[in-house]
Amino acid sequence: MQGFEYYTPTKVVFGKDTENRAGELVKEQKGTKVLVHYGTGSVKRSGLLDRVLASLDKEGIPHVELGGAVPNPRLSLVYQGIELCKKEGVDFILAVGGGSAIDSAKAIAYGVRDDGDVWDFYAKIRVPQDALPVGVVLTLAATGSEMSNSSVITNEDGWLKRGCNCDLSRPRFAIMNPELTYTLPEYQTMSGCVDIMMHTLERWFSHEKDTELTDYLAEGVLKTVMHQAKVLLTDPENYEARSEVFWAGSLSHNGLTGCGRAGDWACHQLEHELGGMFDVTHGAGLAAVWGSWARYVYKSDVARFAKLAVDVLGVPYDYADPERTVLEGIEAMEAFFRSIHMPVSISELGVELTDDQIEELAYKCSHMDKRTIGGVQQLDRNDMAEIYRMAR
Repeated sequence: MQGFEYYTPTKVVFGKDTENRAGELVKEQKGTKVLVHYGTGSVKRSGLLDRVLASLDKEGIPHVELGGAVPNPRLSLVYQGIELCKKEGVDFILAVGGGSAIDSAKAIAYGVRDDGDVWDFYAKIRVPQDALPVGVVLTLAATGSEMSNSSVITNEDGWLKRGCNCDLSRPRFAIMNPELTYTLPEYQTMSGCVDIMMHTLERWFSHEKDTELTDYLAEGVLKTVMHQAKVLLTDPENYEARSEVFWAGSLSHNGLTGCGRAGDWACHQLEHELGGMFDVTHGAGLAAVWGSWARYVYKSDVARFAKLAVDVLGVPYDYADPERTVLEGIEAMEAFFRSIHMPVSISELGVELTDDQIEELAYKCSHMDKRTIGGVQQLDRNDMAEIYRMAR
C-alpha cells in the first residue's frame, strides 16, 4: 500500500427536506452575500430554487442568481459568474444542481480570488492559491463533485475539456436529499450510476497489491450501485435505492476508494475529449469507451482484471486460462451497461467517428503530444487513437 493523504472536510447533511437548511449552513460558514448558481431550469420548475432562496431569506442573507450551467459546463459562463461575483461583492457560492453546476461554481470560486485567467488552472499553467467557499445542494448522483477537489470545464475555444484538482474548492457542505432525484430522466440516472462506478474503477485499477480494505470498500460501492440501478429502472421513486446511489456517488470520488493506490484515469481522459467535441453525457461516454480500453490494456495486469471479474461480476475463475476469465468479465460489465440502457460503443452515443476525428481526439487527449495517460498501461497518442478506433 502506498502512503496517502485522506482529506474530506465537507459537512454532509443527508435526508428529506434538508434543502431547507441551506441558509442556516451558509450562515454557519460566515457567508454574507451568496451567488446561487444552477442549471437551465429544472430547479425552478420543481420549486427547489424557491425553497433554497427562502431559506437564505429566512437567515437574512442577500443573494444573486446565475443560471445556465449545462452538461460539460462552459468556460464562458464561468467568466460571467466571476464578473457578477466581483460586481456584487459575493463571498459565498451555493451550487444548486448536479456536477455541472458544482464544477462551474468551483471554477467561479477560483476566478473571483484571482487576477488572471481562470482557464490557466485548467490548462495546468498555474495552480490556484485561493478560492471563495462553495456549498452544494445536490440534485444528481453522478460526479461526486459535492465532496471532491475536482472540477472539469469545457473551453469553447477549441472545445477542450480540462480538469483542475485543488482542495481549495472542496465544498464546505453538501445538502443531499435523495427525493430531489426522483424526477430525473432514466438516461440521466443511469449515466450517473455509470459515472459513480467509473470513479471507483479508475481507482481500482492500480498495480498496488496490498490494498485489501480499500478493495473491499470499492467492491461494496460497485455492487451497491449495480444492484440499485436495476431497482431504479422499475421504481424510480424508491427512496432507499436513491439514497444508496446518492451516498455511493460521494464515497466514490472523495478519495476513500483510492486510499493507498495510484489509480488509472485513462477512461476519464478519453471521455473528456468526446464530451468536449461532441457534448455527450459523461457517464454514457465512459460506458462507451470502457470495454475497448479494457480489452486494449488487460494483458498488463491480468490478475487485477480477473479479480474484478470474479469478485464483482461473479465470473467463475478459469485456472487453466485466466485471460478467459478477464474477457468474460469485460463482457459481463458491458452486459450490465446494456441492461441499464447505456451504450457500449461510441456509435451508440449517436456519434459516427471519422478517421480524422479519431486523430483529433487522440491529439487533444495527449495534450498535443505532451503527455501519456493511464496507470495499468501508459498510453501515448497512438494508443489513444487505437482505443477510440476500437470503441467506435
